[in-house]
Amino acid sequence: MEKVIITGASGMIGATMIEQMVEDHIEIAAIIRPGSLKRSNIVNHSLVKIYECDIDNLFSLKSKLGTGFDTFYHFAWNGTYGDSRNEVSLQTNNIKNAIEAVELASYLGCRTYVGAGSQAEFGRVKGKISDIQPKNPLSGYGIAKLAACNLTKIRCEQFGIRHSWGRIVSTYGPRDNDYTMIMSAVSSMSEGRRLSFTKGEQLWDYLYVGDCAKAFYLIGKYGKHGKAYTIGSGETRRLKDFIETIREVVNPEVEIGLGEREYFSDQVMELCADIEELKEDTGFERTTSFEEGIKKTLEWYRDSKGRKTCHL
Repeated sequence: MEKVIITGASGMIGATMIEQMVEDHIEIAAIIRPGSLKRSNIVNHSLVKIYECDIDNLFSLKSKLGTGFDTFYHFAWNGTYGDSRNEVSLQTNNIKNAIEAVELASYLGCRTYVGAGSQAEFGRVKGKISDIQPKNPLSGYGIAKLAACNLTKIRCEQFGIRHSWGRIVSTYGPRDNDYTMIMSAVSSMSEGRRLSFTKGEQLWDYLYVGDCAKAFYLIGKYGKHGKAYTIGSGETRRLKDFIETIREVVNPEVEIGLGEREYFSDQVMELCADIEELKEDTGFERTTSFEEGIKKTLEWYRDSKGRKTCHL
């Protein structure tokens, strides 16, 4: 039976991967923060064993996990939004943790290490993004992700482990954080609250979390050593169109204030994934349209809100 390890397992992508993997009869060691409030994101299944461990102390799990694992998926990362993205000590520590994850993977017998990167590694770009594009990250987060990609590749080669990297463009769906544009729009519109937006002229690429999770699994299964794959839909629409689609699905009567907010001074205006290598190497295909993804996200949000109300 295939065995994998997933750090950051209670996050949106990790928890979705686990949900998919149990259907394929894969055994999973799910690593989460001690006392994680998102523990309930992880499906309750006999194939899933949860380990609470601070990401700064991964080696404490050496004696608990056993051996015979196949693939190590590293999603855990501190400082992913707001001012924390530029906390130098925090981002430097993330690089160290990513390297130690490779060392743990080697100890546990993993043949493959898959790291989760970001479009932030590129900085401001135009046109479709792929690994051949120049990389000039603008934030500490992007700099740290790029450094982690390069250094974990070196460490993997020293251990004889295949190294693959997945750079996420923009993902949305069930279990997303409340502060993201998509989830805040879904929650606010479902409750009839008016939101203010920029003009929404940005050309953007959104991928449903189920497709993103499948992409990472396929990278672990079929990805090539040393390759960094861009993960997205491969198609763009104006952000204005995405916002209007959310309204049509969630609440066609709600008002949306397009053009009421200014763009950020360093606003990225074009973001689209070049997924040709991902498709060629792994067979990945997007299966969920944006409209269908929003319907699933809305259903999850309403169900999640209902569960919270029942517990009050």
